[in-house]
Amino acid sequence: MMDRSPVDLSLLPRTARAWSGGTAVGGVDLVAAAREFGTPLFVYDSVQMAENFTEAAEIFGPGVAYATKAFLCKAVARLAYDCGMSLDVSTAGEYHVARVAGVPAGKLVVHGNNKSDGEVERAVSEGVQWLVLDSFDDIDRVRAATSRLGKSCPVLVRVNPGVEVHTHRFTATGNRNSKFGFPLWTGDAPAAVELVKDSPLLDFKGLHIHVGSLVFAIDNFISAVDSVLDLVRAVDPEVFVVGGGLGVRYLREDDAPSFREWADAILQHCKNSGVRARVLAEPGRSMVAAAAVTLYTVGSIATKGARTYLAVDGGMSDNPRPLLYGSGYEVFLPRSPLAPRDKLVTVVGRHCESGDTLVEHGTLPSSVAIGDVVSTPVTGAYGYCMASNYNVLTRPAIVWVADGDASLVVRRETFDDLLRCDLG
Repeated sequence: MMDRSPVDLSLLPRTARAWSGGTAVGGVDLVAAAREFGTPLFVYDSVQMAENFTEAAEIFGPGVAYATKAFLCKAVARLAYDCGMSLDVSTAGEYHVARVAGVPAGKLVVHGNNKSDGEVERAVSEGVQWLVLDSFDDIDRVRAATSRLGKSCPVLVRVNPGVEVHTHRFTATGNRNSKFGFPLWTGDAPAAVELVKDSPLLDFKGLHIHVGSLVFAIDNFISAVDSVLDLVRAVDPEVFVVGGGLGVRYLREDDAPSFREWADAILQHCKNSGVRARVLAEPGRSMVAAAAVTLYTVGSIATKGARTYLAVDGGMSDNPRPLLYGSGYEVFLPRSPLAPRDKLVTVVGRHCESGDTLVEHGTLPSSVAIGDVVSTPVTGAYGYCMASNYNVLTRPAIVWVADGDASLVVRRETFDDLLRCDLG
């Protein structure tokens, strides 16, 4: 049975306000923002992001790191750092953006299962917070860099606990089929710790785990911690990083713990279990996902058989999650957010792909028309950062809103940008 109720406003950013004739975030009318900056457009509540970053830094303390793969640009790197967070980076590109944004190397956590010699050498020479070691080859590479530079480097050993969590198989990172970390069940993890401790220029700081992304049940995280407790107690590290991966609500029916509930449960369990290490985390999605909405313009409404397809000017190039993971989203009409949503639609993009679907079973007011601005909420994570130029589309702009002002932090790409690397 079709749910005709208005969009669940709790899915919108915290500063969102809706009335019969419009919707605003951060005091900025969404339809007006779409008209000013064009669509597709990412609109972020910068106040909400700042509050989230500050809360994480207050709960875990120095060393807690924002997982930049969720969403990275210079502005968000600077904001996370200014709010007291370190930044987790996993490529030379992420590292470079953070440094250009003014984040000190000493506040960067360097991840990656296949770090290059150049990436390792820059991290060691500039003095990062720590490198997270992922394999024996990784250890060899970091040892070689420290030897060449004559400089020590703080490191963590990433442990794969071999546990299953309830998430998509592509976002599970701590099971026995994962490419990440030293397997606990083979004995590689304790062997890696001993090898690192025996390496004069590797400064062993502690252990790291990460079991997956978009995990809703706190019990899954507790089980993951339990699976490595014997090793943690035996090693007695200075630092124990429990990763991130906390799920967020994308749909009305989703149920997810708050970040504080998750963090408090993890910290209390570690304390009760006799963990003496400083416990840290690497949240990403939970910091930024709910802080943004994406705006699109409707270009076509076509009924074909039993379905009505509502085509917008974006699609899988700005949000590939529905295609990659079967992810669900809500859709609403910002000019009329409180109206009953009595029209069943499939929201599709403009790409030459049958799988280019943003919302499989969406509902909108029957008054929706060509030229209208429609919006999908909870798009602040893994949207822009996974965006592509498929079909040679330009990537969207990003606007931050607060106190009635809209600031362009990432401009829309131009056709000339698309040809910048084309030497033909």
